[in-house]
Amino acid sequence: MSDTAASDSNDMRAPKADNRGIFAKIALFLRQVVSELKKVVTPTKKEWVNYTITVLCFVIIVMLIVSALDFLFGNASIFVFTEPLEQ
Repeated sequence: MSDTAASDSNDMRAPKADNRGIFAKIALFLRQVVSELKKVVTPTKKEWVNYTITVLCFVIIVMLIVSALDFLFGNASIFVFTEPLEQ
């Protein structure tokens, strides 16, 4: 019973320190990068156009919101920080 508990606790330990050299680490990193790049899927023209339109619409909406807030806060600060005209 204690043998299984000991083996389970060994599995839960933190991984041992990596004793590879710097060049081996760089080579491993580059192999992993190439492996991940092979998984990349290029979108079709229809998908590309759809994504572009979606991003442009989102950017326009955010621009409108930011512009409206800028206008409101600008006018509010002018109202708060300027003295009324004396007649």
